[in-house]
Amino acid sequence: MIPPRLGWRLPRVFAHRCGGALAPENTLAGLRIAARLGLRAVEFDVMLSADGSPWLLHDETLERTTNGLGRMCETRDAELCDLDAGLRRHPGFAGEAVPTLAAAARLCRQLGLQANVEVKPAAGFEALTGEVVGRCVRAFWAAGELPLVSSFSQVALAAARAAAPELPLANLYQRIPSDWLARLQESGALSLHCDALALDDDVLAEARARGIPVLCYTVNDPLLAAALFQRGVTAVFSDRIDCIGEA
Repeated sequence: MIPPRLGWRLPRVFAHRCGGALAPENTLAGLRIAARLGLRAVEFDVMLSADGSPWLLHDETLERTTNGLGRMCETRDAELCDLDAGLRRHPGFAGEAVPTLAAAARLCRQLGLQANVEVKPAAGFEALTGEVVGRCVRAFWAAGELPLVSSFSQVALAAARAAAPELPLANLYQRIPSDWLARLQESGALSLHCDALALDDDVLAEARARGIPVLCYTVNDPLLAAALFQRGVTAVFSDRIDCIGEA
């Protein structure tokens, strides 16, 4: 399968979890801060609620980033609407809501931000999460350029592809496996994403020879970012968007 192409050139820096370290993660406040700092692209995580709706959240549980309790996949939409996703980060962000994917898509379009939507399924919900996110991404960005959709789950990517064949996908790993190329071809992915500290030069060389962009997370040191770009990495995901930016 020939992977679909992005309608936009990959930027050098994505704001990790919306706004990096400058905002509560996976919030609309983060998107606004990223745009205000001149970032062109953001990354965020999407998980399903008990109602099967896509919301921005990284963990399977609510406690670390919100004032909620319990598992995301067991929490109803009405409960999520009442949660505070900002107070744990800083009192100045008190009242910041957990955003839906629809709200994040709308704000990205308003701010002119490109996006990498990471499908973050709870255990046992890989296929369903991929399907819902794929279908919703196609609908929410119907009037504009589609975002890049990534996941650690090959099952989720396959489900997203089946739901929306035109989506540009990315295979996401901590350490890239030896059969990465076969997996990438199987999913029809556009790009390869991995932990910056686990990037192998041989893998990078083969990916570059085949025209496959390699993106690395989470890069918070400007010197490391510069070294990765020198090696041929296309883009990085960063929490320190204030000091890495688009340089």
